[in-house]
Amino acid sequence: MTDLEAELRGAVRGDVGFDVTARALVTMDASNYRRVPLGVVAPRDADDVAAVLDVCRSHGVPVVPRGGGTSIAGQATGTGVVLDFTRHLNGLVSLDPEARTAVVQPGLVLDRLQEAAASHGLRFGPDPSTHSRCTLGGMIGNNSCGSHSVAWGTTADSVRELSVITARGQRLRLGPGWAGAPGGLRELVEGERARLRTGFPELPRRISGYALDALLPEKGADVARSFCGSEGTLGVLTEAVVRLVEAPRARALAVLAYADESAAAEAAAGLLPLGPLTVEGMAADLVPDTADLPRGGAWLFVETGGGTEAEARARAEAVVRAADVLDARVVTDPAGQRALWRIREDASGTATRMPDGSEAWPGWEDCAVPPARLGAYLRDFRGLMGAHGLRGTPYGHFGDGCIHVRIDFDLLTPAGVGRFRRFSEELADLVVAHGGSLSGEHGDGLARAELLPRMYGRELVGLFERAKGIWDPDDLLNPGVLVRPAPLDTNLRFAVLPSEPVDVAFGYPADGGDFPAAVRRCVGVAKCRTASASGPSVMCPSFRATGEEEHSTRGRARLLHEMLAGELVTDGWRSTEVRDALDLCLSCKGCRSDCPVGVDMATYKAEFLHHHYAGRRRPAGHYAMGWLPVWLRAVARTRTAAVANALGSVRPLARVAKRLGGIAPERQIPRLATETFSRWWKRRKPAPADAGDLVVLWPDTFTEHLSPAVGRAAVRVLEAAGLRVALPPTVRLERAPVGDGRTVALDPVSLLRGRGRVCCGLTYVSTGQLDRARAVMRRTLDLMEPVLDTAAPVVVLEPSCAAALRTDLPELLHDDPRAGRLAARVLTFAEALQRHAPDWTPPRLERPVAGQTHCHQHAVLGDAPDRRLRAAAGLTGELSGGCCGLAGDFGFGKGHFEVSRTCAEEQLLPSVRGAADGTVILADGFSCRTQLEQLAGVRGRHLAEVLAEGLGEGPGG
Repeated sequence: MTDLEAELRGAVRGDVGFDVTARALVTMDASNYRRVPLGVVAPRDADDVAAVLDVCRSHGVPVVPRGGGTSIAGQATGTGVVLDFTRHLNGLVSLDPEARTAVVQPGLVLDRLQEAAASHGLRFGPDPSTHSRCTLGGMIGNNSCGSHSVAWGTTADSVRELSVITARGQRLRLGPGWAGAPGGLRELVEGERARLRTGFPELPRRISGYALDALLPEKGADVARSFCGSEGTLGVLTEAVVRLVEAPRARALAVLAYADESAAAEAAAGLLPLGPLTVEGMAADLVPDTADLPRGGAWLFVETGGGTEAEARARAEAVVRAADVLDARVVTDPAGQRALWRIREDASGTATRMPDGSEAWPGWEDCAVPPARLGAYLRDFRGLMGAHGLRGTPYGHFGDGCIHVRIDFDLLTPAGVGRFRRFSEELADLVVAHGGSLSGEHGDGLARAELLPRMYGRELVGLFERAKGIWDPDDLLNPGVLVRPAPLDTNLRFAVLPSEPVDVAFGYPADGGDFPAAVRRCVGVAKCRTASASGPSVMCPSFRATGEEEHSTRGRARLLHEMLAGELVTDGWRSTEVRDALDLCLSCKGCRSDCPVGVDMATYKAEFLHHHYAGRRRPAGHYAMGWLPVWLRAVARTRTAAVANALGSVRPLARVAKRLGGIAPERQIPRLATETFSRWWKRRKPAPADAGDLVVLWPDTFTEHLSPAVGRAAVRVLEAAGLRVALPPTVRLERAPVGDGRTVALDPVSLLRGRGRVCCGLTYVSTGQLDRARAVMRRTLDLMEPVLDTAAPVVVLEPSCAAALRTDLPELLHDDPRAGRLAARVLTFAEALQRHAPDWTPPRLERPVAGQTHCHQHAVLGDAPDRRLRAAAGLTGELSGGCCGLAGDFGFGKGHFEVSRTCAEEQLLPSVRGAADGTVILADGFSCRTQLEQLAGVRGRHLAEVLAEGLGEGPGG
């Protein structure tokens, strides 16, 4: 233990972390930059903050305050001690609805304040797109704005008083009228009034530099306002009194379509006299193909408010009438508005990929110009990008003249970094020529501070340095940010990554087969750090269960980045820090769909485990649950399911079996079916050979051995819909037609090639046994060749198996063209009925439903066909989002039970407990059904079972 660490542990009551994991998690924010700290402290109170500053000052070690780590300019990184306010100093101290104020701690997430204020008809005005995870302290440090700034301004406009501690331990209460000003600040300002009155551009989004002009007498000499946007360089915030505004009772959203972004930008300023709440712009490049928007190439999202829905709509329609548009739509439905706003909020992530999949980066994320000049600026900006051979898609706060953009800089090679510098210098000059600010929202940080003299001139920047010296004479707080900055092309986070390809098992097709490129997908916007899952979203259940950064998708990606860098995490694939962070990853695949940049942590986890345990003994659970198909087939061949069930019901024997198999002692061992699905299939009366379209029903491990009733029900429904059902071959044949799935006459070659069962390899993939997974998958492709020679779809009842066939199979066997062909054939139960029996009418059940959409279905397969099928059957209500928490082998693993149960308690179990009598509990996944049974004593059913019951008894009943 270093002297610094020992002194900090003795001085503070909060958490002190100098270990590899704690440091690795904060090397980066959401920017292009990376700085490795000495340690991390999570203070419990202001006294802890003062103690940290005292210890660090005595050692000459810098201190960097950090909130949610979503800063885009690098100011939330540092080389000394990082103060993490999200763990303890994260409370809402009080809320006064009559005074319309709230007292908050710096680590409070904005959405928590909004939720508390909403019950009083109030809200905090600024609302960045990261509102679900950004903190009030970070917003004050960056002077954040958000989409409603045309109505309610920046964070500085919403701050009344600030409690801060200076680097030398002075506790100040900042406010107007020079309240809390450190000694010497007033004298500095009064001696430079003329420069302060003329040196700052007048525009709504001037965030760059220090707001020293807020200290002028005509502006109230507001020390708190001047402190906003100082990026942790002047003092450490410990508490803030903020203003709240009245929230409109009703809102409407006018979506205005234009030919292109320049036309939208030129129109934005003309709408401001109508008093809108937002004027946001984005172009088609960032809009999903499925988005239901008016026809056009760019859009303005103009929100209006009112006391009633009619009043809000009338104002929105007035906006439409005043706008010269190609097309327009007014949306008053709250759910519809949320869906549209989600497109805009996800742009900070989706913009990190160009339409062709190439990478794009921040660095010039949020310049701002006077709104009336936005159209001309955008044309010049596009011209400058073209001159440098760069691409990017601007979007953002058009009503405030503030543009966000990610640009496809090459930050991996010296030539590319050189072009990044030249472009940055020329763009800074262009912004200044249009009367703008280098930063309009996210601060200067490491990205733009070097260029501030181009905006303010040397004299005013020199004044910034003098102000910094008054607040922080030892340059202890966030040095290298805002004043005396490091060059903008140093500390780039990509420089430490390997330049040569890393040998990996998966193909990573979206990243050109490059594992470091896959890891680079995480840009730190931290959507995975939301405290609650909203709507159907899944990501990231383990973070919501523990609240720990290392159990978020971003935290794991950061550790993988450091593993590849080899500077902090030095033992590569053998890293115990990475292994432990990935241990609580449920492999739910939620990040694959919910992360704006498509991070796929389930795949990264499987890849890591494959290398981590190569040539070494694995945990017992990998053999017990990873090889589950082998053990279950052995039981089926020996017909000992009844014996296994009897032994499993004897508690002492079950305890021993669970201990040997690495299974959580709190879990019950599921009962095996005494008759497998395939055995039932062989004894049933076959359907006529001239029945309808052929579909091949996949006998996955769970349906085959644990819930064959689901398979029987699916056969019943599919045949009732006029389809002819077959099972995959169990022998490898040269040229065999796919008939009824029974064994056909064998030739000698077939006998030599042997028998087998198809398997998606899911259990091997999830435990990182990728060599075994590939062998199983290749055997499956051999068996499925006759099916691939037909036009028959492959219907998979278990969502996790369908997802494995759709994604893991072609990505793991990227060298086998048959893998892609099989993946393209895979359909869910509902998809098969929709595509191959479109005229079939399901039985009308007229019952409400509850339960949960399987996480893999949400992330990979989609549930639109299921929704339509349920509606056609009269099954009403919505299924919850999130993850059940069992997640295949995860919830059975030793040490995972509490996290598994916490995940289930988030959405699934409350939705089931709150269901009315007669509600159908739907759970298509075996894991979801098992979790419901073991934690709630409720039997969940597959949709196929519910429909089969509605059909009544029949040949497959």
